[in-house]
Amino acid sequence: MKILIHLDIEMAKNKMSLKELSQNIGISMTNLSLLKNGKVKAIRFSTLEAICKELKCQPGDILEYVTDDKDTNGVTDEE
Repeated sequence: MKILIHLDIEMAKNKMSLKELSQNIGISMTNLSLLKNGKVKAIRFSTLEAICKELKCQPGDILEYVTDDKDTNGVTDEE
C-alpha cells in the first residue's frame, strides 16, 4: 500500500508557491515541503482541511491510494 501526495499539482493549478500556501494557512514551509515530497507518515485532518480550503480542492485531489501488487498493466498478482 502506498499513498501518493499530489500537493504540488494542486498548488500549480492555483499558481501558488509553497511560501504563499504556508503563509495563507499557517503551516510552516518545512512541514508543507515534507508533505509535498511524501516524507510524512501522517497528516492532521485540520491541516488537510486548511489546504483543501485554500486550494479549493477535495482531499482526493491531494491524496491517492495505490496498491503495491499491481504491475504496469494494472493486473494484480492474484489474477
